[in-house]
Amino acid sequence: MTEKQTNKFIDFNKIRSEFPILERKINNHKMVYLDSAASAQKPKVVIDTLENAYLETYSNVHRGLHWLSEQSTFKYEEVRKKAAKFLGAKNENEIIFGSGATQLINLIANSWGGKFLKQNDEIIITVADHHANIVPWQLVSQKTGAKIKAIPVDENGEFNISSLKNIITKKTKIVSVPHVSNVLGTIFPIKEISRLAHEVNAICVVDGCQGAIHLPVNVIDVDCDFYTFSSHKLYGPSGVGVLWGKSSILNDMPPFIGGGDMIDNVDIESSTYADPPHRFEAGTPPIAEVIAFGSAIDFVQAIGMTNINIHEQKILKVFTEKLQEVKGLKIIGNSKSKSGVISFIFENAHPHDIATILDQKGIAIRAGHHCAQPLMKHFNINSTARASIGIYTQEHEVDDLINGLSTVKKLLG
Repeated sequence: MTEKQTNKFIDFNKIRSEFPILERKINNHKMVYLDSAASAQKPKVVIDTLENAYLETYSNVHRGLHWLSEQSTFKYEEVRKKAAKFLGAKNENEIIFGSGATQLINLIANSWGGKFLKQNDEIIITVADHHANIVPWQLVSQKTGAKIKAIPVDENGEFNISSLKNIITKKTKIVSVPHVSNVLGTIFPIKEISRLAHEVNAICVVDGCQGAIHLPVNVIDVDCDFYTFSSHKLYGPSGVGVLWGKSSILNDMPPFIGGGDMIDNVDIESSTYADPPHRFEAGTPPIAEVIAFGSAIDFVQAIGMTNINIHEQKILKVFTEKLQEVKGLKIIGNSKSKSGVISFIFENAHPHDIATILDQKGIAIRAGHHCAQPLMKHFNINSTARASIGIYTQEHEVDDLINGLSTVKKLLG
């Protein structure tokens, strides 16, 4: 699907109206949903597609010759094509579906890492990574003897490419980084990171969970080797993740999970395996959820990811400027290249107390370490409050947040 050209007249208020849950009241207050980085709300078209997949065509895929199975298989595989186009991939066979980005990063670590990593090889991550892009590499390093190195960020949350240049060596086999930090909002220079990885014959893995939801992505231009993200953050159902990988690499990887649908031939003693992507998709998938995810892709591409990015950058600018004026509030992460989230600490209030008080006013934020404990330790803090934006976020909602913080100050100050 071709993305619409940038259009400043897109009515984002109308787009917001397509999300039924946002009309709800929470604790007798209008809902202010500022937790999209954790999981985005769903437009009605996605909800309807999910329902219709169960009501009209549900059956298992890839295994039946009857009409329902053929219909489900066709719709399911159409989403693979949509996901490929969404990421700018060459063909749909480079797209693997999983339960989420977490499972798919584990797939890379266990399948590629388990086969090719050896004693004293190096895996490079960043201090800003989500635990899903840290723990899988720890597990594979324990099995293989590979060593993990972490690239820092500065006091503003900026990533300096020279930090990677200083740490990468000929022993480096994997460079695995976030596209966008889920805490700092920092946008990482993934194209340059990929280039540096390839200079030492390493592969580059990009955790795109916070990137693909805010920014246009073209994996061919970036020239990474793997890119993954989750449906539920792109306004689709939970339980679905997408992994893109270069065909030349996928073809050389063994299965991660064994079972039905990923085989070529099975004997008692041994088996041969299907070609990618099915080699990596054992068992019955979340059929209706994948089909509904296709509607989520259609939804955002009809608006245009460039348009979404422009809109969200305007919202982010307003939020940042107004929150910077709040006495006693400190934003954690002030990169010049930023997207999606604003993490902050406020007065002496614990982030959990902040979130609880705001919830009484119908304002949903996230509080905690955000599955990024190494980053918290890097900044010498235990947790932050986090407001994150989505396609439906409105500029005036920062005023609701600030008014809520004034109540926090009164109650806890």
